[in-house]
Amino acid sequence: MVLPNFLDNLDKYARLITEVGINTQKGDTVVVYASVDQAPLARLVTTHAYKLGAAQVLVQWNDDLIQREFLMHADEEHISTVPEYKKAEADTFAEKRVSRISIVSSDPDALLGVATDRVATYQQARGKALKAVMQATQSNKLRWTVVAAASPAWAKKVFPELDSTENQVDALWDEIFKTTRIYNDDPVKAWQEHDQNMRAQAEKLNKEQFTALHYTAPGTDLIIGLPKKHIWEGAGSFAADGNEFMANMPTEEVFTAPDRNRVDGYITSTKPLSYAGTTLIDMKFTFKDGKVVDFSAKEGQDVLASLLDTDEGAKHLGEVALVPDPSPISQSGITFYNTLFDENASNHLALGAAYPFSVEGGTEMTEEELAETGLNNSQTHVDFMVGSNRMSIEGIREDGSRVPVFRDGDWAQ
Repeated sequence: MVLPNFLDNLDKYARLITEVGINTQKGDTVVVYASVDQAPLARLVTTHAYKLGAAQVLVQWNDDLIQREFLMHADEEHISTVPEYKKAEADTFAEKRVSRISIVSSDPDALLGVATDRVATYQQARGKALKAVMQATQSNKLRWTVVAAASPAWAKKVFPELDSTENQVDALWDEIFKTTRIYNDDPVKAWQEHDQNMRAQAEKLNKEQFTALHYTAPGTDLIIGLPKKHIWEGAGSFAADGNEFMANMPTEEVFTAPDRNRVDGYITSTKPLSYAGTTLIDMKFTFKDGKVVDFSAKEGQDVLASLLDTDEGAKHLGEVALVPDPSPISQSGITFYNTLFDENASNHLALGAAYPFSVEGGTEMTEEELAETGLNNSQTHVDFMVGSNRMSIEGIREDGSRVPVFRDGDWAQ
């Protein structure tokens, strides 16, 4: 296939990322994280950010092959430590409250064959070293967005049936443009309307203030407690400066934080999870008093074990998100092997850190105060998909009464 008007649509996409994704303001410092093969998009993002008044745009490049070679062959000392200048940079980004754009395009199988313990060591070292900027991001102290770009390796994974690399890449770009509303006459207006629709669903849940949610589906019977004064959010979020941004594009989820200590039962994943360069399939978790006490995976068991060993918080949940099965990404029938897309095709949960803004006043709380509310703390945050058209969810009120929230994978009301 030949994707018509590709360059025009890529330019519209870059405008959407900067104008709606991070809502660029005059004087902003914008940091763009991109693969070297996404230079055309990074250049367009840079251009549009400056047009909107950014003071400076900094691009940080990455490359799957170089990263793989580093993890395969570098000395253990370099795997387990992060240079001081990178820590200082992260601290500066947090202090300046830069706007962050992450363009994801990595090969889901990039790290196949790399020793799991080396990947885990590297990720843990980065988690500690970059803690300041990650906390600023998770607390919405700054504006940030995660978007996607098609790469040959990722496109081949998603569309192996197509007969050429060009057709595979075009097909993936086509899905990216569809799901981010680029084909609409006015993508910015389309996103504003989408934001309002999702905000309305979030407000319904906020008014209820359920004490827990009960999930049932084949392979799933799980009760997830919710903190007092929890906050559900839709597409848009607000940063500390009062400006709205879209943390994920695309997004179809309404989400909040669970009570890390009140999760009991078992749940089974419904879609593959691409994590640490490995695809994890058919995961099952058993929780008791909020903690994973048993787990399994048909594929990727060792990687899953390593994830859960990241720290104590990795064994608890940090996010609960509701996504109706009729959502466009779900109805596409495509498994993207990329969490940005797959989580927006399915109800999902996250192991690891909770977002402080998910409870009233949370962004001003200390780690200890957040823990007292029931929010989880961890170096990691990994979403995994659990929804299907056979899942039902009930909201449990303080008095024990129950209200249908999802029936057969869609909103019950």
